[in-house]
Amino acid sequence: MEDRKSRRKEKPSQIPYALILLACLVGFGFYLKEPKLVLYWIFGLAFGIILQRSRFCFTAAFRDPVLTGGTSITRSVLWTISLATVGFTAYKYINQENAKILMANVYPISILTVVGAILFGIGMVIAGGCASGTLMRFGEGFEMQWLSFVFFVFGSVIGAWAMSYLEPATASTSIKVFLPDVFGWVGALVVQFIIILSIYVIALKWQLKKIGSYE
Repeated sequence: MEDRKSRRKEKPSQIPYALILLACLVGFGFYLKEPKLVLYWIFGLAFGIILQRSRFCFTAAFRDPVLTGGTSITRSVLWTISLATVGFTAYKYINQENAKILMANVYPISILTVVGAILFGIGMVIAGGCASGTLMRFGEGFEMQWLSFVFFVFGSVIGAWAMSYLEPATASTSIKVFLPDVFGWVGALVVQFIIILSIYVIALKWQLKKIGSYE
């Protein structure tokens, strides 16, 4: 047993590489100079680190409940949506006088939404990751995600081109809803959180049924 352990190669330290990478990242930040670009650079790095360490992936949020019964990532997504709801509601409420800006960010629901969701769901299961998961694993060096990233960009370009023709064709049957216009700002928050809480409770019960314990 000791001989086997002694024959194992010790993994080389990654610290020198980490320090070199850190120096390059900081140097590139100084190269950008523009404060806004530097802020975007810092935010992007922080977001990438959080994704990598948390293994956060929307694919897993929909895949794990079916394959393993686990819903921890599903519930993490719901927490993320909850925090985003509060932040975006506050931002939109402060800027509600400019109705054009508010409604410009409200996209209609149509048959294109359904078809796009199905195609994207199939694609991210085959690729093993959504946009965030693909970018995270791309940085980790997974060759599969490199290939997925290339086709992700290619498909996005084709999709953007196709939407310029498809959106006008389906405009008459699309639905555009801005919840504060229907329920008011407080009512919209209540409705949103009722939906989120309902899904959260269902996810907990699903995991208890499939696994028998909560994570």
